[in-house]
Amino acid sequence: MSGSVSGTVNGGISFWYADDGLPAVREPLGGDSAADVVIVGGGYTGLWTAYYLKKAAPFLRITVLERRFCGYGASGRNGGWLYNGVAGRDRYAKLHGREAAVRLQRAMNDTVDEVIRVADEEGFDAAVHKGGVLEVARTPAQWARLKDFHAHELTFGEKDRELLGARETAERIRVADAVGSTWTPHGARLHPVKLVKALAAAVEALGVTIHELTPVTEIRPQHAVTPYGTVRAPYVLRCTEGFTAGLKGQRRTWLPMNSSMIATEPLTDAQWASVGWAGRETLGDMAHAYMYAQRTADGRIALGGRGVPYRYGSRTDNDGRTRPETVEALRELLVAFFPALAGVRVEHAWSGVLGVPRDWCATVTLDRSTGLGWAGGYVGSGVATAHLAARTLRDLVQLDSGQGGRTELTDLPWAGHKVRKWEPEPLRWLGVHGLYAAYRAADRRERRTSGAGSSRLARIADRVAGRH
Repeated sequence: MSGSVSGTVNGGISFWYADDGLPAVREPLGGDSAADVVIVGGGYTGLWTAYYLKKAAPFLRITVLERRFCGYGASGRNGGWLYNGVAGRDRYAKLHGREAAVRLQRAMNDTVDEVIRVADEEGFDAAVHKGGVLEVARTPAQWARLKDFHAHELTFGEKDRELLGARETAERIRVADAVGSTWTPHGARLHPVKLVKALAAAVEALGVTIHELTPVTEIRPQHAVTPYGTVRAPYVLRCTEGFTAGLKGQRRTWLPMNSSMIATEPLTDAQWASVGWAGRETLGDMAHAYMYAQRTADGRIALGGRGVPYRYGSRTDNDGRTRPETVEALRELLVAFFPALAGVRVEHAWSGVLGVPRDWCATVTLDRSTGLGWAGGYVGSGVATAHLAARTLRDLVQLDSGQGGRTELTDLPWAGHKVRKWEPEPLRWLGVHGLYAAYRAADRRERRTSGAGSSRLARIADRVAGRH
């Protein structure tokens, strides 16, 4: 190989932290305390929930408890895709009717613009560029899936989505073997860490108390228990996404799925000329084991995909270290997309976890009998979905406390959705690894053949996973 991953910084949480610097850590909880609302988790969901609740009701005493520091989890490690995808929409259409799912999709479309609006209004310098989302097909089977996907999205109201052929796709970005693509304007690239740092500072400036280095070990009605004391509050909101399994009694609630990323060195002008990508769209594909990428503000390519999808016992990593074979696989994927970049150096690699419910449906809930609430299960679409979930949690708390009534958000079909737990080990580990082995095998088979049909392996895996 002409390129190399030797010398790559591996772990260190993420490239985004290497680029922007680690934050100064806030003081841990100093003992038992009381609040009106306690939020467990200092990522996008928890911080946006604190932001909108405090804006709506400035008198509320709100405490955020974070195990390490705000943005340590997926909020500081993701691909920087602010886009309108929401996990479980098709299932919600089956459960509640198409119109309910259309309302959810419209809310997600609007959420992309709402995040950008607030970032502008608050002065968040998060390197946001709204170039939309471009998803490409590189095989006949992927092209058939992409056309079906495009037509399906149109039925949920995306009238501004475009289907592009090979030539039109190449005019936007020169992906090797691309036979077509679909583009939606409802997406933007951003710098995840700059966003989460700015959001945490804004929340604190509003008067919200944030305690970091404070792991919550158990959540029960009106109590968030930590080694340093218990915070008591009428409302306890769990916003822990992929780290939920670490809480007492929650090991099988959401599966912590691993996703890995690499970031290249900054590309030269000549290299960018070979790639195109002037629109800075977020980039995805139609493979079963899909990839996601962005053109960063400082001229790199940050690209991700599934490495080791799941660790036995729902374990999570500490600082994002990634197996060398995963780093190499992602570099090979980069070169497969852009052969002219074969010699480009990979400067950073990292991993993080995302929350996957058993039915692959994102949810937001407030149990009015206990005051316990939660949001998550975003299945990799959390940058925007966390924002919509946070505003929904705000409305649910206000509804329950008598400070507000039902809203368009509280009536969305994901509010109150119940999900069964994942299977116990070793079934969980065997199932997830078997599924992703099947997806990878399906992708290899589709690359070797010229058939337009999706591999039967992938269709079986989808049914077993509960994705359809």
